[in-house]
Amino acid sequence: MTEQKLIRILKIFIILGISLILAGHYLLVSDLLAEQNSIHGIMIGATFIAVGILFSLPTKIYLTIVLMNIEAEHNKRAQSHT
Repeated sequence: MTEQKLIRILKIFIILGISLILAGHYLLVSDLLAEQNSIHGIMIGATFIAVGILFSLPTKIYLTIVLMNIEAEHNKRAQSHT
């Protein structure tokens, strides 16, 4: 798998994680699930947020490390040409 493809997949996971966090927050703030299933609605919203955090934070850390390695290689090549 190429680095560009890996970066694209990681960005998709970050976007998916942030979307899940926002959806979970919306479910907790809105009264969609609160009136029907009080505790179950809270659990569903919290689950969305937890899964969103699991997708976005570790992926963001790994993506940062990958991008730092790419930048270091680019700087190394630029210094070797001068």
